[in-house]
Amino acid sequence: MSEYIRRNLEIPFLRAAAEYPALLLTGPRQTGKTTMLKRLMETEDKGRSYVTLDDYEALTLARGDPALFFQTYKPPLLIDEVQYAPSLFTGMKRLIDKGAKPGDFWMTGSQLFKMMEGVQESLAGRVAMFHLSPLSQQEIDPCFEPGVFFADYQYLLARQKNAKPLSASAVYERIFQGSMPALISGKFSDRQRYYSGYTQTYLERDIRDLVSGIDFLKFSDFIRSVAARTAQLVNYRHIAEDAGMNQETAKNWLRLLETLGVIFYVRPYHHNTLKRMIKTPKLYFYDTGLAAFLTRWNSSETLMNGAMNGAFLENYVIAEILKGYENAGQEITLYFYRDKDSKEIDLLLENDGLLMPVEIKKTASPTPGMISSFNALEKAPLRRGAGALVCLTEHLSAFDHSNFVVPVG
Repeated sequence: MSEYIRRNLEIPFLRAAAEYPALLLTGPRQTGKTTMLKRLMETEDKGRSYVTLDDYEALTLARGDPALFFQTYKPPLLIDEVQYAPSLFTGMKRLIDKGAKPGDFWMTGSQLFKMMEGVQESLAGRVAMFHLSPLSQQEIDPCFEPGVFFADYQYLLARQKNAKPLSASAVYERIFQGSMPALISGKFSDRQRYYSGYTQTYLERDIRDLVSGIDFLKFSDFIRSVAARTAQLVNYRHIAEDAGMNQETAKNWLRLLETLGVIFYVRPYHHNTLKRMIKTPKLYFYDTGLAAFLTRWNSSETLMNGAMNGAFLENYVIAEILKGYENAGQEITLYFYRDKDSKEIDLLLENDGLLMPVEIKKTASPTPGMISSFNALEKAPLRRGAGALVCLTEHLSAFDHSNFVVPVG
């Protein structure tokens, strides 16, 4: 029997449910959206009814007669897979404007962009939106204190006070295993079979809903080509050549992967005071386990010693930072820095008017020279805050009062 893993997003979601009449929880397939909300129904919100638009009769009613749908399924209500019937948003607006109570309508949806137009038009100011990512290590490992990444020594020390040091092999085991709840909770034990089914069933199903006529054999080649370029600058030409398609198709299919929450982009930090900047984004996978499956690494050991070990470590760390913010209900924009003189900073976080640089290295022997690129921010319009070198060291330490060495965890 699988064990429920408590999600950090539960608390901010419940807070919003006390204020907003409608709440929308989006995220990739299989990240636990329905599981989390059903758990909250059992423990915090008993009496709420549930309907899924995966059910043909419920979907037909929702699309054909939204008013009758809401007479049949009365609030407080959880509507699962709401993206299949965007016509419900208008009916929901009418009920809200007639005096719906806070938290009356909970919704889940897996196809973010497909829903946004209807939500923004019909429910503006009436809905709180959240994004549930795959599990973060804070959620998987109870030794870690909940919280978002912030380059402050005392804060980092408090977060890791109960954490056990991780060896490099343990880190790569986490990277290889991935962060999908069904695997981590023990619901499925065969990782290879799970990811094979995930790509063939869930991704293909959602893609059919968004675009007709896709050749899924070609799409399989495409997504493997994308995974082989994780933590790299996006190069449409190379992806298209590998998958045997034109660049426009590659661009469109990358948009599909972003829409479905499979990949995300980190944008280059750019300002006119910083000259000779690279302007191409980098792409990453939310779940490193899926990326490892797609690139055919058969074990964490071969991944750790293989040619992509640095890229996977970078993907893992940046995805963990992003998931930490998203699963706490907070927004964050991630940047990287690279100029045409080859100066590069893997990650920039903008917080309280400060730029926090983060460098990621596959090393257990950090040196100050590894963060020399931080000096490139001297001409940035925002003041440089404390920075961090995230690496395979086992303990938190510092180069000086504003540059810290943070273990991967």
